[in-house]
Amino acid sequence: MTLQNKLDEFRTRFESGQLPFKPTPEQLEIMKRATKELIDSGLAKRALKVGDTAPDFALEDADGNFVRLEELLARGPLVLSFYRGVWCPYCNIELQALEAARNAIVDHGAQLVAVSPQTASNSRKSQRDNRLGFPILSDPRSELAAAFGIRFQMPDDLIELYKGFGNNLPLVNDDPSWRLPMPARYVIGTNRAIAYAEVSPDYTRRPDPSVLLPVLDRLRKEQGR
Repeated sequence: MTLQNKLDEFRTRFESGQLPFKPTPEQLEIMKRATKELIDSGLAKRALKVGDTAPDFALEDADGNFVRLEELLARGPLVLSFYRGVWCPYCNIELQALEAARNAIVDHGAQLVAVSPQTASNSRKSQRDNRLGFPILSDPRSELAAAFGIRFQMPDDLIELYKGFGNNLPLVNDDPSWRLPMPARYVIGTNRAIAYAEVSPDYTRRPDPSVLLPVLDRLRKEQGR
């Protein structure tokens, strides 16, 4: 089953009330409207694209150690995945799919890291709950996401809805702003050039990790010349 199949299956169960939490039609309408507004804003189309230079970064992992882009790229290309947080079930499904693809990514000469705005303790929860073998980095106030052009401000009605769901993002992220990254996945070459970019303003739709492998194959061949 592809990642998108799994996401679609979860969405169907959620929207049809098959999960313990049953959303009302009004709640579903708020979520769908917020997604449509984000798509219509065109923000995803203005994010960094293939051929752009990836912003430099030094972010803390779940154990408080700084991880720097230049050090990662010294060991090969990088798969960089932005996700919303441990509270997002769609993100957790994606993280599990990335973990399943991790060995193939490493076999193709690349590394894998994920980035979210949440605190280190919540990154540890992400790793533990999803049994991840790759680093989760904390992006305070989503500043790296902003540098990639994927940070957005949540609308007020969605904020109130999330509060009702118990998603206390100011606590999870140690940031009162209610800003998040759009889910996004990048492949960054050793020269910091972006070789693959996929930004998902609809958080329920995400590419399968398998699409990364041909990109990594191409980068490996280019480096071998």
